[in-house]
Amino acid sequence: MKIAEHLTKPISKILKFLLRRLVFVTVAIILQMIWMTYMVVVIGEYSKAIEWVFRIFSITVVIYIANKDDNPAYKLAWTIPILLFPIFGGFLYLVLGDKQPAKKLRMELEQSIEDTEFLLGQDYGVMERLEQEDYQVAGQAKYIDQYGGYPIYENSDAKYYPSGEAMFEELIEDLKKAKHYIFMEFFIVSRGYMWDTILEVLKDRVNDGVEVRFMYDDVGCVDLLPYKYYKELERFGIMAMPFNPIKPFVSTAWNNRDHRKVVVIDGHTAYTGGLNLSDEYINKVERFGYWKDAGLKVTGDAVWNFTVMFLQVWNAIRKTDEGYGAFLPHKHYEDAFKGKGFIQPYADNPLDHEIVGENVYLNIINTANHYVYIYTPYLIIDNEMTTALCLAAKRGVDIKIVTPGIPDKKLVFLLTQSYYKQLVEAGIHIYEYTPGFIHAKCFASDDKVATVGTINMDYRSLYLHFENGVFMYKNDAVMQLKHDMEKTFEISQRITKEMCQGNLRKTLTQSVLRLLAPLL
Repeated sequence: MKIAEHLTKPISKILKFLLRRLVFVTVAIILQMIWMTYMVVVIGEYSKAIEWVFRIFSITVVIYIANKDDNPAYKLAWTIPILLFPIFGGFLYLVLGDKQPAKKLRMELEQSIEDTEFLLGQDYGVMERLEQEDYQVAGQAKYIDQYGGYPIYENSDAKYYPSGEAMFEELIEDLKKAKHYIFMEFFIVSRGYMWDTILEVLKDRVNDGVEVRFMYDDVGCVDLLPYKYYKELERFGIMAMPFNPIKPFVSTAWNNRDHRKVVVIDGHTAYTGGLNLSDEYINKVERFGYWKDAGLKVTGDAVWNFTVMFLQVWNAIRKTDEGYGAFLPHKHYEDAFKGKGFIQPYADNPLDHEIVGENVYLNIINTANHYVYIYTPYLIIDNEMTTALCLAAKRGVDIKIVTPGIPDKKLVFLLTQSYYKQLVEAGIHIYEYTPGFIHAKCFASDDKVATVGTINMDYRSLYLHFENGVFMYKNDAVMQLKHDMEKTFEISQRITKEMCQGNLRKTLTQSVLRLLAPLL
């Protein structure tokens, strides 16, 4: 009997592994790539003339890439593999190189955004008052408004949370208070204490007549939720859908993921930050030491940006609303909102060539006079960002960057460390968070501006994903973030020049990773 059990357990584990959706999807994608490559190679070998057609096509693709209005690092990362494998390299780029979503989804999203642009008009009285206080900050706000499509507000407030568990407690209490509607949009959802607790609250709110909508990213949850999990939520009365579902053998547009984290409650309260809905984010389970994250609660007029942000994507995929009047901030809150300073929630997407997320970061760095403090789990940056950071440090700005002490992805962390030497030599202070993994994505500068959100300092967040953040000026949350950062520096290890030296093998590996960074 015991022998049978010993034999059965390993077989059961193997079967369980093979039946996982992630394994199926991965195998399907690999088979699709192998099949396409095989067809191109076989056809090329069948005729020398066809082989030369493929080679000429690859050269044409390289010329096209070189002349694209795109990041030079991204161009180089594609040019090298195409030239190394000229027979099928061009076709590989044709299939995987486009950084935009599939045509149908792209058109639906573009139309939804175009149809709702008028809902996000800037109050010019607010902008004038900001200009009078700080013309440079007003320039940042104008950029986000004109090129991101999201205005800046007064009569709004924000509260910063230095950990996932701190935000989670208040989020649950606010969800329980919802009387009209709840909108939620997340990249990762994993069943456990955190999600189960939220789900019970959502079911309770639905039973009391509250409208609940829930959107999750299909890739982010591919190995965490059952296939078509949205149907299970629908049975509870929760309107739900996955974003950009994976369709192996049908579409290769998998790169553009919904990395946003948004909660909107009755139009007057919103939450965002680095937190996904999984137990490690609130330290109920330990994966990489202590998981440090950051959250933000926004109340008041500025919540309207979050509401429209969510509904633009929702209605592009699942047309539900003819108008958004029922979701206005004062629809269910009659009193006047109060707040300090200015708040501007914003979003970024891969539908255009405007890299709003990166440009907000660059503007903060370029206009800083005294300091810029940064939290980021990944430091995989392009030449523009590297130059801006180094130049700011060289003109006397105190630049401090915190990266993980215990990484979640060792190869990506090795790539992150490859940037240390150049930055440290320029006078930038880099710290590794000794207690564990830092997942927060935050900038704070000069005791007056900050941004908290979902945008990592890597190519995926800056160029491929749907992201969001909150830009703040002279709000209490700015100083709350700064104080948290100062405490974090004290318990983190500062990287010295000597620590940046690596052996030949490590250096070569990092060099290759740097070259391919935009494709990772």
